[in-house]
Amino acid sequence: MMAGRFRCCQRQAIPGLHGWRGGRYGCGAMKMLSWIPLGDAARDGVRDAAGVAAAVMFAGFLGFGALAADTGLSVWAAMFSTLAIWALPGQLVLAEMSAAGAAWVAIVPAVMLVNARFLPMTVSLMPLLRAPGTRPLHLYLTAQLVAMTGWAVAMRRCPDLEPEQRLPYYLGFAIACWVASLVGTGAGFYFAHAFPPLLKLGLVFLSPLYFFVMLACEVRQRAWVLAMAAGALLAPGLHVASPEWSILTTGLAGGTLAFLVIRASGAGDA
Repeated sequence: MMAGRFRCCQRQAIPGLHGWRGGRYGCGAMKMLSWIPLGDAARDGVRDAAGVAAAVMFAGFLGFGALAADTGLSVWAAMFSTLAIWALPGQLVLAEMSAAGAAWVAIVPAVMLVNARFLPMTVSLMPLLRAPGTRPLHLYLTAQLVAMTGWAVAMRRCPDLEPEQRLPYYLGFAIACWVASLVGTGAGFYFAHAFPPLLKLGLVFLSPLYFFVMLACEVRQRAWVLAMAAGALLAPGLHVASPEWSILTTGLAGGTLAFLVIRASGAGDA
C-alpha cells in the first residue's frame, strides 16, 4: 500500500524540481508541500546563503546553544525555540526568564515584545515577494522565516529578480540559514563546556554585528545615513536613561529625527 502511494506521488513529480502535486488519489502530504518552489531561484538562494550568512548564523546560535545549556534549558527546548522563534534576542529572553523561574504568561509577551522589530520588516518584505497568483497563506508561512539577515539580503537582491523568482529565492536563502541555526543550537548545547563565558556572549553578538555591516555597506540614500548616525549618537544617552527601552527608543528617535531633518531640508530622496 505504501509503495503504491509512493508511486502515485512519484508519477506526479514535475520536471525541473518545481514541486510535487497530488494525483487523482491525493498524496495529501505532497499536496501540503506542493507550494514550496525548488527551482533554479531557490537553489540560487541556498548557494548565496551557504557562505558567510550561514556561517554567521551557525556561530551565533552556537553561542545561544551554549548559553541555553548554562541556564538549564533542555536541548529540545533550545532546539524548539530556534525552530519556532528563530530570533536570538527573543530566545535569550526566553532562556533567562525560564532560568529565573518566570511563568509562561510572562515569558510569551516578553518574547513577543522583543521580536516586535520583525513587524516592519515583514510589512516591507511581503509586497516584494508577492507575485501574481501567490496565495496569502504562502506569504503567511514565509513570514515565519523573516530574520534580519534574510530581510537585508532580500531587500537588496530581490528587486533585480523576476517577480515569480523572488519567493523561491528567499525561501532557499532563509531555509538554508534556518538549518544552519538549528545545527548550531544543538552543537552549542552539547559543547557548552568547551567555550569560555566571554566567547559564548561574543558568538551571540556576531549575527547583529553582521546585519549592521550589511546595512552599512548598502546605505545609498541620505535618509539612511542620517538615521544610522542619529541612532549612534542618541544610543548612549538613551541607554543611560532607560536600559530596558533603549533599543526601541533609539530606533524610533533616530529614524524620526532623520525624517524631520530630511523633510525640513526639502530633500526628495527620503
